[in-house]
Amino acid sequence: MEIIQAILIVALAFWMVLDQQGFVITTWFPSIIGMIAGLIMGDVPTAMVIAGTFQLMALGVANIGGSSVPNYGLATLVGIYVALRTTGDIENAKAIALAVGVPVGMLGIQLDVLGKILNSYVSHAAQKALNEGKFAKMNRIFWIGPLIFGLTTAIPTLLCVIFGDKIVKVLLDVVPKWFTDGLSIAGSMLPVVGIALLLQYMPVKKYLTMLLIGFVISAYLGLPILGIAILGFAFAYYFFTQKINSTPAAAAAGNGNTSVEGDEFDE
Repeated sequence: MEIIQAILIVALAFWMVLDQQGFVITTWFPSIIGMIAGLIMGDVPTAMVIAGTFQLMALGVANIGGSSVPNYGLATLVGIYVALRTTGDIENAKAIALAVGVPVGMLGIQLDVLGKILNSYVSHAAQKALNEGKFAKMNRIFWIGPLIFGLTTAIPTLLCVIFGDKIVKVLLDVVPKWFTDGLSIAGSMLPVVGIALLLQYMPVKKYLTMLLIGFVISAYLGLPILGIAILGFAFAYYFFTQKINSTPAAAAAGNGNTSVEGDEFDE
């Protein structure tokens, strides 16, 4: 069973980067990768806690154009695998996942750059085959590009799968306990930081009342987040229908005007 799990984890690492470049079915977001890795490893709750921690670290980070950013999807995948293989409780799992996953995610920057450099030679080779009229050869060369990208995440994952226990033992021997405790504390604080970052992009001033209602329902009444989301949808739908019905003439007159003033985007 462990061998099958290891093969599936490496296969997911290979597919993850291909999916990021084209299909975008699973995405490379830590939350999605964490859920799939949790299903493979048979411990979805712990995997989602680790994935949520990496997801909050990845907020606001995007590889625009040809830029490279830490591969948090790879960090999540490796962190979950090593943590679930070596720990038995969620706090140690978070610390181990951060200690192992963050360096691997940073390594992902260098591997992404290396993959793009190698693929530039692939594109030149395909261009040369095209100029020579060798279309079948050109199509075969194009298969090398996805293979290179897939290996940039599959190889570090494979190394962690093979040497994961040894890597953790070396880390625990070298890294002082106060450092791993600090990682655990930082991991517990990240949800607060993530919510604060998220609020910066939301019209908090305009809808402060709704924010306070949601906080009271969650903190004092203990309603699960799904229930709060359904209430939020109900309030939003009511507000939307009331707004539409109250200004039919203004809506009809504004059909030709695409500018929107005074709404939440101005904040």
